[in-house]
Amino acid sequence: MIIAVIFLATDAEYEKLIDSAFKSMPNLSEENIDFRIPEADSIVQGSKTLLRNFSQIAEVARRDKKELMNYLTKELGAHLILDEGRLVISGKVNAEELNLKIKKFFEMYVICKECNKPDTHTESVERGFATIVCEACGARYSVKYY
Repeated sequence: MIIAVIFLATDAEYEKLIDSAFKSMPNLSEENIDFRIPEADSIVQGSKTLLRNFSQIAEVARRDKKELMNYLTKELGAHLILDEGRLVISGKVNAEELNLKIKKFFEMYVICKECNKPDTHTESVERGFATIVCEACGARYSVKYY
């Protein structure tokens, strides 16, 4: 035997229930985001630029160092050499320009376009396009590969 109980609430009781429900929910707009795109730690030595924290940047991006190197090679139009976790760029490149290129890499290839989280990986590369898969929301999309 099923007994159905119907609760008839007044407008005031309903408002109290709604208020208590909203108070118990997390405020998504105030969600703490601890992810930050790393700043370039670079120094110009003669006609070369050293990116001293290159390994850290690739680690934060969760991408292979060669992927990031290929991207920076095309964006900067310069020859790059990986030397003990540092990147040696043939030519003088200021930190501001490096930061812009790194930010663009993260926005295009690391941060999910659906949920804006950095929990992505590159699944496949075919015909000049890479498939980016978000581990947080499951989104899949293609981007032009560098």
